[in-house]
Amino acid sequence: MRREVSHSPAQLAALTLGALGVVYGDIGTSPLYALKEVFHAGHVPMTPTNVLGVLSLIFWTMTVIVSLKYVLLILRADNNGEGGLIAMLALATTAVKEKPRLRQVLLVVGMFGTAIFYGDGVITPAISVLSAVEGLGVAAPGLEKFVVPVTLVVLTVLFSVQRYGTGGIGRFFGPVTLVWFIVLVLLGLPYIVGNPSVLAALNPAHAVAFILANPVIAFIALGAVVLVVTGGEALYADLGHFGKKPIRIAWYAVVMPALVVNYFGQGALLLQDPTAIENPFYKLAPAWATLPLVCLATMATVIASQALITAAFSVTKQAIQMGLLPRLQVQHTSVRDLGQIYVPFVNWGLYLFIVLAVALFGSSSKLASAYGIAVTLDMTITTVMTFFVIRYGWGLPLALCIAATGFFFLIDITFFASNMLKLFAGGWFPLVIGVGMFTLMMTWKQGRALLSERLRDEAIDLKSFLDAVFISPPTRVPGTAVFLSAEAGLAPNALMHNLKHNKVLHEQNLFVTVRHHEVPWVRFEQRISVEPLGRDCWAVILSFGFKNDPDVPQALKLLCSRGVQLDDMETSYFLSRDIVIPTVAHGMALWREKLFASMHRNASNAADFLNLPANRVVELGSKVEI
Repeated sequence: MRREVSHSPAQLAALTLGALGVVYGDIGTSPLYALKEVFHAGHVPMTPTNVLGVLSLIFWTMTVIVSLKYVLLILRADNNGEGGLIAMLALATTAVKEKPRLRQVLLVVGMFGTAIFYGDGVITPAISVLSAVEGLGVAAPGLEKFVVPVTLVVLTVLFSVQRYGTGGIGRFFGPVTLVWFIVLVLLGLPYIVGNPSVLAALNPAHAVAFILANPVIAFIALGAVVLVVTGGEALYADLGHFGKKPIRIAWYAVVMPALVVNYFGQGALLLQDPTAIENPFYKLAPAWATLPLVCLATMATVIASQALITAAFSVTKQAIQMGLLPRLQVQHTSVRDLGQIYVPFVNWGLYLFIVLAVALFGSSSKLASAYGIAVTLDMTITTVMTFFVIRYGWGLPLALCIAATGFFFLIDITFFASNMLKLFAGGWFPLVIGVGMFTLMMTWKQGRALLSERLRDEAIDLKSFLDAVFISPPTRVPGTAVFLSAEAGLAPNALMHNLKHNKVLHEQNLFVTVRHHEVPWVRFEQRISVEPLGRDCWAVILSFGFKNDPDVPQALKLLCSRGVQLDDMETSYFLSRDIVIPTVAHGMALWREKLFASMHRNASNAADFLNLPANRVVELGSKVEI
């Protein structure tokens, strides 16, 4: 854990406002569809007792999962101030590094959780924007036929502007979302005042009575109740952007009170008029306010979707740097904020599947059947990871760790089991996406391990190779050669090809290995370690965290303090470009080897990824069978 940074009141207020827009956009738009879906499927009869029971379930679900689990427990498990499943994965695997088998299991589980996140990333924008635009049908029934086309237009515009960055409009996210939460209160409060008996649902006895009276129905209903906490994982994922205190203040002071008032207002409306279940959120508003509310809701859901898209870019970048995905083109959209990035492949991949989801399901109610499985699975995995962090990382007593996480695990697994009932009604959709991503990640990770093993088998020890070379030294030419090598201590293929074809060696030679560590940040002055090899040759290891941008030329400037002078215009970078050849003999299944070969071939340029100057790079290729 890293100690929380103290902020002035003005800074704290600004961060809290920012957290409203980025962290709480998803969970803040859940009132558009969550309560409706509990009753919509017809499993739960519309009776006053059931309305109070469901409201009580909603309130205590938010209290237990968000207020207790995420806000009080999970936010404590930061990785040097950073959060999210990748950060939690790094924390958990580091905590059990002395247990290699357990570490491997946790790595696979964490990778699956990360892969499932992409399934959630498809469903969330689709259901959020679609549920907002469905207000058109409430305002004027004749407009229902335009709901899907308008939704697709909004989503198309949203994904089309991603390449320009969100810096300009991002400052409006917090204020717009604050207005949204104020409107949630204004919509729900009059109905609560008109029927204060609905507040009885704050008593957990109503939730318990509902479950005991209708155990099967209640179990089925949990699959829709969990919709009220979708987006709760964003509290942890965006920890590094805002810090714990602003996130906690925003939740307790604004978000949870506004959500509770709106849900209870919808409940009071249903007690008064059960037919309002058609769309209880929009039925809260007077007729004249419906269209303005549709516009505001659309803006709120676009902001919620934007936050998730940005998170997808960030998670992808972290996964690439931890070796879980191949290099992809990453564009920075802000000079001042290095966290603002755009990943074209992820952007248009998400867009394609979101359009498919909207076209395939066509309504928020049908999409709700697809929602929940990915979210509850990620929540369960986060709880499991937390156990290993607090047990092995923090060293807390076993009984305390089981008590702290076991309670949440039982709740998570119950919600997950309920959502599995929706598997064939649409739940398969995000799972297919998640399993597809997991297959890509496992294939990439295992393929890289096979490639590294084969390269090690064929490689020569660097020191021995240099000793042999200098017995009869080649011609030395002016300048510095930087040979990038995946394995420290081994002679790079680029070095051997350069000697074989060019028969020269530079005056200075750096053998550089780039390593990414399971921490978010590595301080600039700690990024380099150097070992002199003699004859103006050095072995250099550069270290980066999974949130650092790897910049080799910048990091090599630290060599000046070690007595190694570099002239940018006299420095050349030599890379090995390996061509992977799949074989039947060993390794993975042939189809996976072919998949890995294709991923390896289509990965973005290593020179761009390492920020090497394009006019100073020399690539030398070789074929490697796996």
